[in-house]
Amino acid sequence: MWQEKDNKLTRAFTFADFSEAFAFMTRVALLAEKMNHHPWWSNVYNKVSIELNTHDAGNIVTDKDRKLAEAIDLLLEERE
Repeated sequence: MWQEKDNKLTRAFTFADFSEAFAFMTRVALLAEKMNHHPWWSNVYNKVSIELNTHDAGNIVTDKDRKLAEAIDLLLEERE
């Protein structure tokens, strides 16, 4: 579940292993590039943390962030 905190939408994801986490990041990267909206994120082994806010709007959460978060959620649903 995405949480809004400190002017960011944040969510942490856990996968079976590093390969699965990296594959997810690759799908998100392609999606983010298509939407021209890029996340702050980190990956350690099977965990991926994502933070979204809009730099051009003064580092606040905007509809661009919400739309990217929804699209990321859809990627997870497709995987199941």
